[in-house]
Amino acid sequence: MSRYWIVALSLLFVAAAPRSLNKEESRLENCGTVMEEILSVPDNIPKELLEKADCVVVIPSVLKVAIGLGGSYGRGAMVCRTGATFHGPWGAPAMYALEGGSFGFQLGGEATDLILLVMNDRGASSILKSKVKLGGDASVAAGPKGRDASANTDAYMRAEVLSYSRSRGLFAGISLEGSTLRPDNDANQRVYGHKVSATEIVLGKHIGIPATGRRLTRALEKIAPNNESK
Repeated sequence: MSRYWIVALSLLFVAAAPRSLNKEESRLENCGTVMEEILSVPDNIPKELLEKADCVVVIPSVLKVAIGLGGSYGRGAMVCRTGATFHGPWGAPAMYALEGGSFGFQLGGEATDLILLVMNDRGASSILKSKVKLGGDASVAAGPKGRDASANTDAYMRAEVLSYSRSRGLFAGISLEGSTLRPDNDANQRVYGHKVSATEIVLGKHIGIPATGRRLTRALEKIAPNNESK
């Protein structure tokens, strides 16, 4: 075989080889895995809540860190329904970071997965614009699960954000008051390949869903394709 063909075949194999994911892309894929796993357990987030949510935030593997009095930190993604009033299908994910004091949910320092439901336009707009303090800038409450949802309608519909945790196989609502949620625009740049803000991703008309985010959006489209709160 000539040297020309050897070089040509080598370049072909390199082009066909799958590109390795960076850590932000892997994290985004993991968000989809966590969402699928949580939605597959019997006593999970009530479908009626997901159908009324404008956005969903998934933070896999939140870790407790020993700094001063203790704290917690995690990174993940937020997916919102498209359109100015969040009434369309689920759109492209924006990367987010959660930071705060000790939430009181960790068992022996084990990582915990968090799911946040953003229940109205005001909460979604606040979270898109800048860093928000949960319980201050945006009201937050532990989300009901399973049959508890219908019994607590008045209580949970007053909150802008409903929060859930999963640790060691246990799934429950949890209070995150005092923690902060902010756009992670450095991570957004590494996922999308160019500088882009969370607002541009969620509200922009020409931002496509990256391959690493499709699992997350598919999971939400499957269980709650329409916004029933409008």
